[in-house]
Amino acid sequence: MGSILYLLIGVMFGYAVCETLFPDLKRTGNRTFDGQKNVMSSYLIQIPAWVLSGIIPLTWMTYLTAYCLKVFAGKEYPLLLADILMMALFFTATVVLFLLLYRKRKNRTESVSEKSKVTIGEWIFFALLLIFLTQLFFCTFSVTDGNLNVGFSVYSDFAPHMGMIRSFSYGNNFPTAYSHFAGEDIRYHFLFQFLVGNLELLGMRVDFAFNLPSIFGMLAACMLLYAFAVRLTGKRMVGYLTTLFFIFRSSPSFFRFLAELPKGEVWERLKTQQQFIEYTQNEGWGLWNLNVYCNQRHLAFAIAVMLLALHFFMPYVYAMAGKLSKRREEFAENKGSISKGVCLMGYLQTFFCTRTAFGVKHPVRALFLGILLGGLAFFNGSVLTACCAMLFFMAAVSDYRLDYLITAVTALVLSLLESKLFIYGSAVSPKFYFGFLADNKTFFGSLDYMWQLWGILLLFLGGYLLLGRGVKRYLVFVFAVPLLLAFTVSLTPDITVNHKFVMMSEMLLSVFPAIIITEFAKKHSTFLKDRLCMRRVVAAMLAVFLTVTGFFEYFIIQRQYKAVYDMNDPVTVWVRENTDSDDIFLSAPYALNTVVLGGAMLYYGHAYYAMSAGYDTYAREAIVEKMFEADSPSALDALIKENGIDYIIVDRDARESRYFHVREDVIAAAYEAVFTYGEDENRLTIYDTGRLKVQ
Repeated sequence: MGSILYLLIGVMFGYAVCETLFPDLKRTGNRTFDGQKNVMSSYLIQIPAWVLSGIIPLTWMTYLTAYCLKVFAGKEYPLLLADILMMALFFTATVVLFLLLYRKRKNRTESVSEKSKVTIGEWIFFALLLIFLTQLFFCTFSVTDGNLNVGFSVYSDFAPHMGMIRSFSYGNNFPTAYSHFAGEDIRYHFLFQFLVGNLELLGMRVDFAFNLPSIFGMLAACMLLYAFAVRLTGKRMVGYLTTLFFIFRSSPSFFRFLAELPKGEVWERLKTQQQFIEYTQNEGWGLWNLNVYCNQRHLAFAIAVMLLALHFFMPYVYAMAGKLSKRREEFAENKGSISKGVCLMGYLQTFFCTRTAFGVKHPVRALFLGILLGGLAFFNGSVLTACCAMLFFMAAVSDYRLDYLITAVTALVLSLLESKLFIYGSAVSPKFYFGFLADNKTFFGSLDYMWQLWGILLLFLGGYLLLGRGVKRYLVFVFAVPLLLAFTVSLTPDITVNHKFVMMSEMLLSVFPAIIITEFAKKHSTFLKDRLCMRRVVAAMLAVFLTVTGFFEYFIIQRQYKAVYDMNDPVTVWVRENTDSDDIFLSAPYALNTVVLGGAMLYYGHAYYAMSAGYDTYAREAIVEKMFEADSPSALDALIKENGIDYIIVDRDARESRYFHVREDVIAAAYEAVFTYGEDENRLTIYDTGRLKVQ
């Protein structure tokens, strides 16, 4: 009940803020970006805006309050108190804002033109999408009969996710440390996991606590993407297709896979395939398909904020384009009497020297967007980077550039403050790195890699660059900016994490094949005027070609086996009830297991994600080896104290480790065993380093 109340207060606060600060939000669906009449429902923008504008500030304020209560007030269990204080504060703020809204509306009636209506088609589309997303997320993470079921495709990613979640719901991770690299700062975007852990603390079962925000985030991203495509073109079909292309990726991989199957085995292999197709590096991880949104639940939540920012700023781009177009018409009328130099000066004056070119239109909205974007730094920093890069190139051709500046400066200041709070040193270490994951790291090698990745989507984009006109043509470049970042810059030690930039570009660029296919299939198309039926069949086939690989990979996600964990496993229960997030465990480099599910803070857990976040995993691996291989109790105890270890776990993983040879006899001689479970080679023993046998 407490968790539902928490979410409701967040959404109600978001509604009150949007209605107070952005009253024109309810009319955003009435017009396209270029000012043409549009009949799309504004609720498709409003509802995601309410969720994001409420949940993100509430999550941050709850975290910061708990942090202060622990660090400055010394409260032993600060999070529940922080929840009570913040729910009371946000509820009070919501009531005050509602009263202000009531006074404003008391003597005013809303015109019919301001009201939004969701069409039957939109109702059906988003209802089906909600069912689809619910099934997808619960398929990969669910609880049945007291067992936690984790899909194989998300298993490794959920190791740090569940570690961070349980460090808040079971532990007391303030100041916050990374659960798989305890004892140092936090460089991992953890706020979404904090939200999930807090919901579990407030009484929501862990699968609902993890899946509900995931569904909200993905559905919000889909609604905003649909609305963006419709406002860009004025056509609902473009919105439907863009959303479909976002969910099911374009790739030639399926056709290549199909061609390589032996005759007579095709249907059976298609029905039973459980491994993702892999023709490019790491593609077999599910790096480009829906699996990314299953194992990185925070990504779609952050992308929704990026799309909201694009909704607010895109009209400024069209406003400048409209003024330049008007100036061009004026010059065309006086073509014989005006020189080219005068024309150029006129364009430059319109572009740089008008009152609106560097003016401010909605400073409060720009400030609030900056706060939301700045809040993404520890939800998902990649989305913040990509969004700011795109907004920069939009601002270059926009009106009201100071609005962009307000948003950018606010987001930058907040992200820097967050980095100073959480990270000792630099948050990122950018360097030039050309070629991303392409085998041949040249321009043509990268182009070949993208062809293997996107297939005919590239042909659609090339076609639109040749045949498209106006602002949309420039937007092909703007939406490709994250892709350019992926292929030229490395922000972390692991270049693979740039795949999120590629996926963001693919999502936004999908609007252009949707435009082409919709134009080709419409009744009054200039293409093959007398062949409407044939054109629509071809359009449907093109849509299938663009989505079939992603659709096939969706079924692979469904088929993959689940790792099953007893929610009441004795190891999980002991760790939960006897330790806290201040306690550091020395163990084998676990991924996801019963110890992690108990909320244990591991000195050295699953190394890949720690390495990709910038931690020095090689140095720590060497320290772990020294501790496990210490040849005397005194040498061991010196190392244990030096590294702040509270518990040592010796189990089958430690005994069979290829990284070290565990001296269990030395550990047993030095410390008392406080918990033992299992027998023989499956025996797990936890030693308390605070209980020395030999002084």
